[in-house]
Amino acid sequence: MGICGTGMAALAGLLRERGFVVRGSDTHAYPPMGDLLRSMDIPVAMGYRPRNLDPRPQLVIIGNVIRADNPEARAAMERGIPFMSFPAAVAELCLADRKSLVVAGTHGKTTTATLLVSALRASGADPGLMIGGIPRDLGTGFHMGTPPWFVLEGDEYDTAFFDKNPKFLHYRPHGVLLTSIEFDHADIYRDLDQVKKAFRRLVEATDPGGVIAACRDWPAVREVCEDARCKVVTYGSGKGARDAMDWRLEDVRVTGEGTSFVAVHGTGERLPVHIRLPGRHNAMNALGTLALCHALGMDVRETIPGLSRCRGVKRRQEIIGEVGGITVVDDFAHHPTAVKETLDALKNRYAGRRLVAVFEPRTNTSRRKVFQDVYPGAFRAADLVVVRDVPEPEKAPPGDRFSSMLLVEDLKRQGREAHFFPDAEGILGFLLAKAKEGDVVAILSNGDFEGLHDKLIEGLKKRPASSSRQP
Repeated sequence: MGICGTGMAALAGLLRERGFVVRGSDTHAYPPMGDLLRSMDIPVAMGYRPRNLDPRPQLVIIGNVIRADNPEARAAMERGIPFMSFPAAVAELCLADRKSLVVAGTHGKTTTATLLVSALRASGADPGLMIGGIPRDLGTGFHMGTPPWFVLEGDEYDTAFFDKNPKFLHYRPHGVLLTSIEFDHADIYRDLDQVKKAFRRLVEATDPGGVIAACRDWPAVREVCEDARCKVVTYGSGKGARDAMDWRLEDVRVTGEGTSFVAVHGTGERLPVHIRLPGRHNAMNALGTLALCHALGMDVRETIPGLSRCRGVKRRQEIIGEVGGITVVDDFAHHPTAVKETLDALKNRYAGRRLVAVFEPRTNTSRRKVFQDVYPGAFRAADLVVVRDVPEPEKAPPGDRFSSMLLVEDLKRQGREAHFFPDAEGILGFLLAKAKEGDVVAILSNGDFEGLHDKLIEGLKKRPASSSRQP
């Protein structure tokens, strides 16, 4: 139930790979997960109804999108059908003979997990994986692999309506790569202290014989790792306690070909690395991967070619089309820090070109006003900002709702060109009228944005050739 979520679709594919007969239900089946399920011939019923449970399944896996009053969930329980949460099912059905490597943190989990898989494969391993996205090199976010390693994207969001613990606590971590800790998920966490409490529990749950690779640049990361029972290795760029870091990031250079940097080990050894992914944040993700692999006893020189080959994840700075000299990029960014890092990376990658940021605030956090005053600073790298009105604003409490119009007004006060639109159709018309040759249009949303990506590409193809060369 909730099969089209990124993690749920990956689990469905993994169970199908293992030989289970899988079917599911959801309310939407938008790309890329809807396409993935169709490609595997996994049936998806649209809408939640008791009849979806016929014929009676042996097990129902309930995603955290499902609420306690869901008619299909109620029917499963009333009929006595065995049920599990998504992360409990992962642990029970996939991790029995594995050492799990959990990539956790507020930012960069999907990309970093993909880098870790590439590094492990370069060292000769065949890791299992379940990632909430689709790595471009693999074409799938799941694979059973062979022991010992299993790479998981570890989410701090709650597990299910019947289990309010963070998902990552189910994953029996032997190794943890902790990228960052910042306030997020305002619908379930009251403040940063509550978020840190969840991550402390992850640290406590890590195998005492395992290891945590922790990004020391984040004060909250340093804080939650203080009482770890296992080994902790640190990495970062040098903010605070520079000499104490096991791995340090230096000489970062972002170009159209990717990002180069030097990984400096605590011994003084300097290892040059080049990755295809743009941005300092991706260099940090790669450095964290090296730190964890080294701590697990691997020869990092063998893992570096894997980092260099990795092409990242769909919907993470993914070029989805180039028409008339206009590059359209799709990205999942929604938290203000992620928006800032993504736009900074694109500005460096496409130096000298106009960067158009198109933003849809549709997550449970971005619908709320908690970051209302922070978002204007996140768009500094953009030359033009287009903001959609908040979809389904009723999902945020009255008095605690984000205002897209206020964001646009704040950006204008900063001297930036910004425009507000109530829906994607208005944005499409604006972009088709105003986009010009040389533009990079970055569409930032964790959903399908009413099909804006494909509609924009098709619309640009139909424009007269002269339209793309407007002054």
